[in-house]
Amino acid sequence: MINNLLTRIFGSRNQRLVTRFRKDVVESVGALESRYAALNDADLADQTRVLKERLAKGESLVAIRADAFAVAREAGKRTMNMRHFDVQLIGGSVLNEGKIAEMRTGEGKTLMA
Repeated sequence: MINNLLTRIFGSRNQRLVTRFRKDVVESVGALESRYAALNDADLADQTRVLKERLAKGESLVAIRADAFAVAREAGKRTMNMRHFDVQLIGGSVLNEGKIAEMRTGEGKTLMA
C-alpha cells in the first residue's frame, strides 16, 4: 500500500528515467535541430569526423550525445525521409547507456536502433 502511494507521488523508476531522458536528450536535440538542418549534405557528413575528434580530445559520450543524436536525426530525414520521434531518441539513449529498451509494435524500434 505504501509502495503504491509512493509510486503515485514520485512515479515508477521507469517513469523517472523517461522523464530524465526527455529533459537531457530530447530537449537538447530539439534545440540543435535547426543548426544541423541548415548544413549542406557535405557538412552534415563531416560531423562524424568532428564528433570523433571531440571524443579523441577527451570529451565523454554524454557530452557529445545530443549532437550525435541531432546529426542522426537530420541524416535520417534526408536519406530515408524518416524523422526520429522523441520516443525513438529516448530509446536510443537507453541503448546508449547499455540498458534494455522495450517498445511496442509500431514505435520505430528499427529506426531507433
